Amino acid sequence: MKFTVEQHVLADAVNWVSRSLSTRPIMTALLGIVIEVENDQVFLSGSDLETSSKANFLAEVKQNGKVLVPGRLLAEISRSLPNKPVTVQLDGSRVLVTSGSAKFTLPTLSLNDYPNLPEIPETTGIIPSDIFANAVAQVAIAAGRDDSLPTLTGVHVEINQDTITLAATDRYRLAVREVQWQATQPNLETSALLRARTLAEAAKSLYGTKTVSISLTPLVSNDRLAGFITDGKSMTSRMLDGTFPPYRHLLPQDVTTTAVIEVAPFLDSVRRVALVTDKTVPLRLAFTEALLELEAGAGEDAQATETLEIFLTGEPITIAFNPTFLTDGLQAVGTPFVQISFTGSNKPAILAGKTGRDGEVVENYRYLLMPMRYAS
Repeated sequence: MKFTVEQHVLADAVNWVSRSLSTRPIMTALLGIVIEVENDQVFLSGSDLETSSKANFLAEVKQNGKVLVPGRLLAEISRSLPNKPVTVQLDGSRVLVTSGSAKFTLPTLSLNDYPNLPEIPETTGIIPSDIFANAVAQVAIAAGRDDSLPTLTGVHVEINQDTITLAATDRYRLAVREVQWQATQPNLETSALLRARTLAEAAKSLYGTKTVSISLTPLVSNDRLAGFITDGKSMTSRMLDGTFPPYRHLLPQDVTTTAVIEVAPFLDSVRRVALVTDKTVPLRLAFTEALLELEAGAGEDAQATETLEIFLTGEPITIAFNPTFLTDGLQAVGTPFVQISFTGSNKPAILAGKTGRDGEVVENYRYLLMPMRYAS
């Protein structure tokens, strides 16, 4: 096996595949990335048995072949090589990686122990990559991190013909985003629960590509897989078991107060005032007709206050939030202004984006935030 390719092409493909490698695999072979050279193409693949990634690229091939090498080491080497053509060749039981005057020798792993990776299911639909990546980023922040509650570590994907609804919650917040896409089947209705970390990593890598094809196995299938394909890269991931909790009834309908605030200064104020607290201590917010007062700390502890100009409709309200969760929501709306809708000081609030103070509310994204109790 021997081929030559540009450094950035190799690094991009290896980085994509290495995302699916486990730090604690159940077998040594899963530490590796498979390199298969055939005709004028190179195919890379890696897996932790839950998620599998593949990439392929054109190269100047001198000799076909197939080998398994330590994946994370190959990724680090690929990123660090000079911006010159890279030659990769099998020499006995070692793989030589050469670029300019830089030379590396990698051991090989046993290919016989490497499992067969799943095939991508039939395409379910197509969506612009940037829209998909942005939607996933907006929702995945609300997913749980506690692996003892696996259902809450996922993003619920619900497809209703040409609309995809993504939702995630950790019980303290809920993020919901709707996007339009091009379904490949008429009257398509299905759902899936995908690992938030896997989905976020995949979506992050899709920036710069044009479209992504999404594949979901049918609900009746025994092997529940989701697949993503774009520009020479693909990923399959096993869906999470369990049922995502019903969430639509949580989105408040009887709003009594709304506040419109410019996001950038609001974010700055939240970060400054929260300096005297940690993420378990509530940040108190008092909304009045034209002002928002932020306050943190109490008693003998460090304290901070700050005021902001706002536009309020309805009754004044005082409420407290986890400052980290509030910051996440303000960043996720992705608009110059945010509208916060309230139904009461002890009930969830909803953050939604606005393009301007008097502009339309961006209806396709909602970030629900549970209030915290605080000492008055």
